[in-house]
Amino acid sequence: MIAPYALKPAIQSLLREKWINLLSVMTIAAALLIISVSFFVLYNIDIATKKLPEKFSMAVYLDNNLPKDRLDTIMDSFKKNKAVLSIRYISKDEAMKELKASLKNSDYILEGLDENPLPDSIEIKLRTNEVETETARQLAGEALKIKGVTEVDYGEKFLSTLNTIKKGFKVIGLVLVAVLSAGVIFVCYSTVKILFYRRTEEIETCKLLGATKGFIRMPFLIEGAVIGACGGLLSLAGCFFLYSMVFLRLSIAIPVFKDILFPVNLFLPLPVIGMLLGITGAAIAIGRLRY
Repeated sequence: MIAPYALKPAIQSLLREKWINLLSVMTIAAALLIISVSFFVLYNIDIATKKLPEKFSMAVYLDNNLPKDRLDTIMDSFKKNKAVLSIRYISKDEAMKELKASLKNSDYILEGLDENPLPDSIEIKLRTNEVETETARQLAGEALKIKGVTEVDYGEKFLSTLNTIKKGFKVIGLVLVAVLSAGVIFVCYSTVKILFYRRTEEIETCKLLGATKGFIRMPFLIEGAVIGACGGLLSLAGCFFLYSMVFLRLSIAIPVFKDILFPVNLFLPLPVIGMLLGITGAAIAIGRLRY
């Protein structure tokens, strides 16, 4: 029952101290906007890195003139591995055709070759969730033990770089969110503390009339919630503005921007997040005050 009675003084305080509150709202909105833009960038980078494993493949090079029964045995051994999605045998002639096709207008550099130097090989594609450095290394080690296999190329540097990028961006994202969230809480904390000291006489009067601590604290919690929620709404509007004015226009001029995703559902909770951070800051502020 305290909340309805606390709502009126909270609204009056928000209107009376409108410039301080407006400054706090804009500061919170800026912090949440930075978090949102950072998350937007990290989200699209994560989507891009998840697509990279689809193009990953291992090349298993074979001895020349390998008997068909031996080739079938090698391919069957790979098919039994749960991490393997598909395998494809590539003869040396087919490999040469693919090389010439990839060189396009530069295939003249192969004209001086008397014979095909490329070996027969097997292309192995791993399941997307199995494209890890350790899995590829283990499979390569097993392949090298098979008679008829001369070499295995599985792009170890590519996998290690991919994993480093994923972990690096996750760490950066978490640190950024933690730092800016702490900043939002501090802004609400400072604002509520200022508002509290500006209403010292009013609070003293309420205490003399027998008001409880809960009755005195509730308006400040409501103010913190409103300030945080308004900051969240403003940052949400900023996200849509940036996306519509920047990325949609860029996608017209630069086609690569058409692949950028805007996770609307993930940004909609921004007002709620701002409200929770505002309540947290207000709760810390009034909890540290003595009255």
